[in-house]
Amino acid sequence: MEGITEGVNNLNITDSASANKKNRIQVSNTKKPLFFYVNLTKRYMQQHNEVELSALGMAIATVVTITEILKNNGLAVEKKIMTSTVDMREETGGRPVPKAKIEILLGKTEKFDELMAAATEELIDNEEQS
Repeated sequence: MEGITEGVNNLNITDSASANKKNRIQVSNTKKPLFFYVNLTKRYMQQHNEVELSALGMAIATVVTITEILKNNGLAVEKKIMTSTVDMREETGGRPVPKAKIEILLGKTEKFDELMAAATEELIDNEEQS
């Protein structure tokens, strides 16, 4: 069992593609609610200063909504937007169908840390009053 864990850990270290994408969130419009992703994106931005949101097909609208919420609250700026298509198989052995893909790289605004600290303080004040 230890050998397997060691092998997996070594694989992650040597796989440069995954090592560079620790700040990527793959968004689904069916698995989690919108504000789960909004809050997750904020946490990733606190850790990494920037985060890449990616989605396929119908989930693209969710990524755009997350981006707009964070921009409108003064927390994020768009650094890069990439669109493409990816061939996906609907079922095993089926023909590949092109699916739209979006990747949006968000960075912290200058006010990010200040706004996050103020939100945390407000949360603590509200808990103390209850």
